[in-house]
Amino acid sequence: MDDTTRQRLATHIAGEVTMSDEPGATLRKWREEFDVTGSTLADELDVSPSVVSDYESGRRDSPGVGIVRRFVDGLLDIDAARGGDRLRQFARVLSAGFDSDIVHDLREYPTTVPLRRFYSAIGATEVVGGSDHTVAGHTVINSIAAISRLSSEEFYRLYGQSTNRALVFSDVTRGEGPLVAQRVVTPTPTAVVLHGLSEEELWEHAPALAKTDGYSLAVTDEPLDDVLDTLRGLP
Repeated sequence: MDDTTRQRLATHIAGEVTMSDEPGATLRKWREEFDVTGSTLADELDVSPSVVSDYESGRRDSPGVGIVRRFVDGLLDIDAARGGDRLRQFARVLSAGFDSDIVHDLREYPTTVPLRRFYSAIGATEVVGGSDHTVAGHTVINSIAAISRLSSEEFYRLYGQSTNRALVFSDVTRGEGPLVAQRVVTPTPTAVVLHGLSEEELWEHAPALAKTDGYSLAVTDEPLDDVLDTLRGLP
């Protein structure tokens, strides 16, 4: 990973933290996205774990530019020592762009959102439970346009900055198309929501696929515009 790419990612993370209404929670979100424990980060920064915890919980004043820079550099250094997998994943999609007729909305949250709250907000019914219970973002996708026009690499970019997100597929009849198409992309998202159908109309093999791949599967038939308006207000 070249220094320019690393710097772009560092700038992006630092900017999100700085602009957040809850910078401590956003720091925690990014630490968790990099799968780094508080104690591991504390060791890297040569501080006690309580210092990291205090900043993330808001018990200390909002972190200044210097603290944010050290935090971000620490995460990137830890990931680089592990092989740089997370850095490559995030960098690969920082500049991802799609036509509006393919992707209705793509957002990263400043803090993780409980999946139960996410489903409640958009009137979704969970059909199959997954292994994770929070999401850090969402992508709302026109399933027909995505399946017919995106390559497997472009499909991967639908994950935004993290696979810890909900992929919401609109223009769905039974759900077979998007569920089969997204199986070619690894890893899987935290949740898949099929929009425009009820549980009774769902493809009969959909629950089995979700269980096999380990993601939460839900359906909603709320008007798409209402879903988009609600999602834009999260978290």
